[in-house]
Amino acid sequence: MPPVYRLAMPALCLSLILPCAFSVEAADPAPAAQAEQPVGEKPAERQPLPERSQEESAALERQVPAQEQQQLQAGGDSFLALWKPANTAEPKGAVIIVPGAGETADWPLAIAPLRQKLPDAQWSSLSITLPDVQGDAIAPRTVETPTAPKAADPGSKDSTTAEPIEQAAGGEAEVADKVVAETTEEQAKADAERIFARIDAAIAYAEQQSARSVVVLGHGTGAYWAARYLSERQTAQVEKLVMVAAQAPLKAKPELAELTPTLKLPTADLYYMDKAPDRNAALERLQASKRLKTSAFSQVGLKALPDKKAEQEQLFRRVRGWLNPQSAD
Repeated sequence: MPPVYRLAMPALCLSLILPCAFSVEAADPAPAAQAEQPVGEKPAERQPLPERSQEESAALERQVPAQEQQQLQAGGDSFLALWKPANTAEPKGAVIIVPGAGETADWPLAIAPLRQKLPDAQWSSLSITLPDVQGDAIAPRTVETPTAPKAADPGSKDSTTAEPIEQAAGGEAEVADKVVAETTEEQAKADAERIFARIDAAIAYAEQQSARSVVVLGHGTGAYWAARYLSERQTAQVEKLVMVAAQAPLKAKPELAELTPTLKLPTADLYYMDKAPDRNAALERLQASKRLKTSAFSQVGLKALPDKKAEQEQLFRRVRGWLNPQSAD
């Protein structure tokens, strides 16, 4: 063999061997990665995301004066409440403000104007933060309507197996629906207990401040939770209830019209007359209350105004006039 070929042979062999070696290493990188992880070490658990209400409370803590902030305890939860004492030597009492879904303890509509203005009407205000309601997050199973299958030949194999398969699928769907319904009901009860615990904590704080009288005021879905709390707990500490633009949460049971007649304390139902659904719901609540002789239920119709500042002033005057009848305009 000539010298030139003898020198080229090793280089040729090496060029054939190296790509094979690299392909083997690239195809099986798992053993090396497994060797780096210590035996028995568990993967790091992902921390649960904070609730939306917690994030919004953290933002409020940076905006609201520190002297107004109170951290109240309800079971295992710590939550933000905003307290403003009455601007008088002899306050009439304290109004606990319960915001609605998606609202904060200093929401610019209804919540903030009332909590800031009530102290000038001889009432202290305590606006609380509600937890996120998880019950609505569990949606019922959505069933798509299947297209009609072609008729099978009676003698074919498919015609003998189609009916058992459909029955099995139907049984699994019923079980799934039952599980979802039970889970939703349990979550709804847990949501109510968390909300009730926060209202309990707010009432206890108002009593610590020597409030002569305690009034609960709910806005939006907060009015529903306030009414339901007073219907189920019937606490003697609360003397009055104010509902503003009351609205029931999605799939809430019992409905608001079923709750209001059961209340054993004076209740003011302030609603906006501009929309037919709101008027009809308010009429339903009023008619339900009239069926009971012992009802202390009253309604006040409000008008939506183009000037939001004027609209909030209208709301405050109505609330103040009901709390302090002698000051009604």
